[in-house]
Amino acid sequence: MKTNELRVAGIDVGSSAIKVAVLRDRGSEGAELVGQATERLRRRDPLDVVDSTLDAALALAGLRRDELEYIATTGEGEKVECRTGHFYGMTTHARGGLFLDPDVRAVVDIGALHARAVLMDERAKVLGHRMTSQCASGSGQFLENICRYLGVTIDEIGPLSLQSQKPETCSSICAVLAETDVINMVSRGITIPDILKGIHLSMAGRYLKLLTSAGARGPVLVTGGLARDEGLRAALVELVAEQQVPIEIRMHDNSPLAGAIGAGLWGAFRVRKLSSRGVLLSGSRG
Repeated sequence: MKTNELRVAGIDVGSSAIKVAVLRDRGSEGAELVGQATERLRRRDPLDVVDSTLDAALALAGLRRDELEYIATTGEGEKVECRTGHFYGMTTHARGGLFLDPDVRAVVDIGALHARAVLMDERAKVLGHRMTSQCASGSGQFLENICRYLGVTIDEIGPLSLQSQKPETCSSICAVLAETDVINMVSRGITIPDILKGIHLSMAGRYLKLLTSAGARGPVLVTGGLARDEGLRAALVELVAEQQVPIEIRMHDNSPLAGAIGAGLWGAFRVRKLSSRGVLLSGSRG
């Protein structure tokens, strides 16, 4: 290992999935993502899933736990025993988003239970944010519930939505009303692609309001569990163009890992900061 290099792991504990990123951080020379893993909880103990997902990411990186200088958690990861420290989700998604796309100055993090828009500067300092209300109609969990009712998988949503010819309007106010709308659509013979595109447009409208109310401009990276949904991305791009909002929606192959990546990078930053003050961390205890 190079003397300036730190090996760190970030663990994003979400409501429905665990994301782990392993990085080699070389300070001013940049960082490299060397291992990653994602695992859905599926009603299992989150701490057990954390252990197996971390081990899988470390195996890809060719590292052991005791070779890590820092294990950082974010999301709901305060109870992870092997962690060295914990970081708030807004700061980790800001840092991870900037790592994935250095041009962005805002991210919209779409998780299982909520969504939030986060503004940051070129150093990933959070400048402002907005979050959805407690209603779940703009969340990943809501979308999964709709998928179960329609008999499609979460991976099929995006491609099906893109096939829509005439999207059907869906309630954006309340998850219960939206689900009732979907039931009525099915009974009226509305096609699944048109139902899904309508839902995507409804969700995209909520996210766009978050971004504009937060003051986002220019490139915006979508992060979180729904970042891979190409139908949702298309709906966001469509609404941005339709409303002539000065925002450019972007996605990255590793967008769902943004929180985990950001946690790892902040962990490396903390190690360097404390080391400069003569404070040594014990790192992972395995």
